[in-house]
Amino acid sequence: MRKIKAVMVAAMLFAAVGVFANMGNEEVPVKSLSSQIYEMLKKNQFNVEADELKAEVRFIINEDAELIVLSVDTKNETLEGFVKNRLNYQKVELDKIVPGKVYEVPVRITE
Repeated sequence: MRKIKAVMVAAMLFAAVGVFANMGNEEVPVKSLSSQIYEMLKKNQFNVEADELKAEVRFIINEDAELIVLSVDTKNETLEGFVKNRLNYQKVELDKIVPGKVYEVPVRITE
């Protein structure tokens, strides 16, 4: 009987320590990279005559967590300049940054 009580007290002690150890470690989750890019590009003054404007954006992320635009593949020169100006050297928040890795993101501007 004594052993059962000792085991139960030890189990409750470990459970309480585990609960208190996890308190205060709640971090705000980091937005995904694509949602951060969306926020950077969402306010624009494009008059979309066709259904939409499309581009394929290639970029890397440097050690300072900044986007470096490598290329914008689109037929619209205005869209190319807009994307480069809005994204180049903008800081992003990522959990695991892999400096120098090439990323590709499709961009669509619609009405």
